[in-house]
Amino acid sequence: MIEIKSKDTGETLAQVDAETLAGADLSEMDLAGADLSGMDLRGADFWHSDLSEADLSKTQLAGARMEGALFHAANFKGADLRSARVGSQNRAAAAVLNSADLSGAMLAGARLLNIEARHANLENADISHADARGADFHGSNMKSLRANRTLLIGANLSNTDLAGADLRDSHLNDANFTRADLSQADLSSAYSDGFTVLNLATLNYANLHGANLHRILAEDASFRNANLTDADVSHAVLSGSIFRRAKVAGADFEGVELASVSMEYTDFSKALNAEIPSYKRHIR
Repeated sequence: MIEIKSKDTGETLAQVDAETLAGADLSEMDLAGADLSGMDLRGADFWHSDLSEADLSKTQLAGARMEGALFHAANFKGADLRSARVGSQNRAAAAVLNSADLSGAMLAGARLLNIEARHANLENADISHADARGADFHGSNMKSLRANRTLLIGANLSNTDLAGADLRDSHLNDANFTRADLSQADLSSAYSDGFTVLNLATLNYANLHGANLHRILAEDASFRNANLTDADVSHAVLSGSIFRRAKVAGADFEGVELASVSMEYTDFSKALNAEIPSYKRHIR
């Protein structure tokens, strides 16, 4: 018999008739505030359970089923959630992790489809190869996040702090980066023929200072009022994109075809290697 206790009071919240919680059925349970830190919960089923403010730090959760569960303000610091099923095609059935602490957590290959993780802490977390399509990370701390080959199509990353994040080779189509901090972020590729995709993405007012955008595929994306100072935009594909009133001083546009890029009221006088077509108007 295993007792699950409250991290604050020591009160027994649940009893599980098993020798281990690995693979245990913990579905539809009230485990708010539970102390599960450091436990082996690989493959456990938390379907529609409430684990608000629970301590899951350094917990083994690889392959766990977490759809529909509530993890508001839960502590996953340093936890292993590789290949965990957290999200769902049905947004209403995806887990809620608002204000959760996922700093340093391993989420490689996890199913994060449509999760709600607003104002969460994912600093130094790893979501490489994860499926995070439609996920809502608004206002989250994602500094130094590792997200290689991650699906973030249609994700909400507005007002997030992605400074120094590694987003190489990810699919960011139609993602919302409005007012996000992407300074020094790497959106290039780990492969000589690879690229990160930002087609239809919104980066209005985003901070891309010093970011590596080499070879990005960003057709019909919006960079209105974005800060691209000292960014490497070389050999990027920007067809149909909007750079209206963007800051581009020191940005390198070598090999970029700018004929179809909207760049009204943008000062390119201090940009590097930018070949501006003669018919472009309202450009300095």
